[in-house]
Amino acid sequence: MNRPVKVILVTTAVCAALLSFLWRDTFDAESLKGARVLVTGSSKGIGEQMAYHYARFGAQIVITARSKDALLKVAERCQELGAQRVLQVAADMSVPTDSERVVAFAVEKLGGLDYLVLNHIGSSNFAMWDGDVEHIRTLMQVNFLSYAQMTSSALPALKESGGAIVVVSSIAGKLSTPFVAPYTATKFALTGFFGTLRQELAMQKANVSVTICMLGLIDTESAMKKVREKVNMKAAPATEAALEIIRSGATRQKELYYPLLAQLLCLSRDFFPAVRDWIIQSSFNYQP
Repeated sequence: MNRPVKVILVTTAVCAALLSFLWRDTFDAESLKGARVLVTGSSKGIGEQMAYHYARFGAQIVITARSKDALLKVAERCQELGAQRVLQVAADMSVPTDSERVVAFAVEKLGGLDYLVLNHIGSSNFAMWDGDVEHIRTLMQVNFLSYAQMTSSALPALKESGGAIVVVSSIAGKLSTPFVAPYTATKFALTGFFGTLRQELAMQKANVSVTICMLGLIDTESAMKKVREKVNMKAAPATEAALEIIRSGATRQKELYYPLLAQLLCLSRDFFPAVRDWIIQSSFNYQP
């Protein structure tokens, strides 16, 4: 066997071993038994599904959203699925004081906090930007500033427990996509802020992980209602997305891309910009 062939074979073997190591499944469901978890935006969609998965793993959960009635139904189902404990607190994240109140409630009632799962979003139209700056300002409070406020309030408890911050974001926080300019602005803000926070926590040697979840199109009721007949892409199931988010937070991954297409699109961002833009624009049904 000549030398170039040997080099190729050895390089291939090393790469295969490295990929196998990086992609190994390190998730331990038992680690979530009794874990103290706060999940926002948990009355429907991905947040609701995360609450159910945490319940199946035997966690102690605080769920929050605006609708008290919806939260009660989710809490009842969580009890049926095996949650050690489930509490609900209604809150509106457009009100700055509510975000801090929710964290204080969770820390007090649970006696600490292991997971801060930030998932809530404000309502936004699926349309080309109409020049409404005030809407961007309002959406920033819900989709970004409240995340920062809750993180600030929760960090002392998370540092004490060696806990985790799980940020449910979108590939819209990595790629600029049409029809969601205000939403995209908030997601880019999340990517920048929590990416920086992760670096700073590491420099401080604080044992708090930060996982940013870049999601593609998910088949939640609200998302499907907005994009039906407007996009040419398949939506991934919310229950699977929710489970992947939980696994990523529990294994302290830095980033999650779900589904796989989300990662492929993000990888094309800098290397193949023309291809990237063609794929993105071709994914929408639009006639000028």
